[in-house]
Amino acid sequence: MAETSVPAICYGIDIGGTKIELVACDAALKVRHRRRIATPQGDYAGFLTALEALIAAADAELGLVDTPIGIALPGVRDRRSGRQLSANVPALTGESVAADLQARLRRPLHFGNDLQCFALSEAHGGAAEGYPSMFGAILGTGAGGGYCLHGRLVVGFNGLAGEWGHWSVPAHLLQRHGLPVLDCACGLRGCIERYVSGSGLVALHHHFGGEAVDAGAVIARAEAGDARAREVLAIHLDLLGHSLAALVLALDPHVIVLGGGLSQHAPLYDVLPSAVAAHLFSGVQVPPIVPPRFGDAGGARGAALLAWPSALS
Repeated sequence: MAETSVPAICYGIDIGGTKIELVACDAALKVRHRRRIATPQGDYAGFLTALEALIAAADAELGLVDTPIGIALPGVRDRRSGRQLSANVPALTGESVAADLQARLRRPLHFGNDLQCFALSEAHGGAAEGYPSMFGAILGTGAGGGYCLHGRLVVGFNGLAGEWGHWSVPAHLLQRHGLPVLDCACGLRGCIERYVSGSGLVALHHHFGGEAVDAGAVIARAEAGDARAREVLAIHLDLLGHSLAALVLALDPHVIVLGGGLSQHAPLYDVLPSAVAAHLFSGVQVPPIVPPRFGDAGGARGAALLAWPSALS
């Protein structure tokens, strides 16, 4: 029987609310080509056309044909209907994105979740390299993540493994800090991401009378001595500490890699371990909590890994 050929290059595509990034990686995961385009807004047909053109341009530049592609999609794909649910890219919601792309591109396609792809990338040559298990926790517009064991991505029955952002904040913490139960775009209420994500930090600031337009502005005000912003950061830290402590109790990862905009706030790594420990019982150690090695490029790199099935469980 002839051996299955291993591709010299695989593409990885990370689809986000504002940008689509394509990288071409060799078997050593070295990026040979990279290009970003703006995500078409509110236009599904335009989205498909733009993605097809992006791939065609890479093929032409690299002289490749039928290159396998890993695609990191935002949100969740219903495994029965094949339809996508995506809060950050509404144009994809209700559409059969995987089937439509397969019909257009007619080459090997491998689909995954964008947050899980971040974790997969950090487990292979990233900040979690060499650890038996890792959790990649994204703190961006939303909050979510992915879980890897021995470098292999755990996706779960529904493909939801790592959707930690849609666990609920416990009532006693909402009561402690005088916080409302917030609705989430997923259809649930009180989800962690509504409080601990970058946009959640802004929502906390607004709840307490602040006017910051983004998470960076809240942090800047706190660093400048603003009492309200400091109080908001303390509340955010307590909520984040509890949510990561729940991860430790549920999965006990050997390392937690943070991603998203808040992962760039260096002082967070000094104070977060104690905030997590405050919500754990005696004798439980907090695993290392570290910044990502690949930053916002990790999603596309992780998507390229999807094209090598050995990276999946």
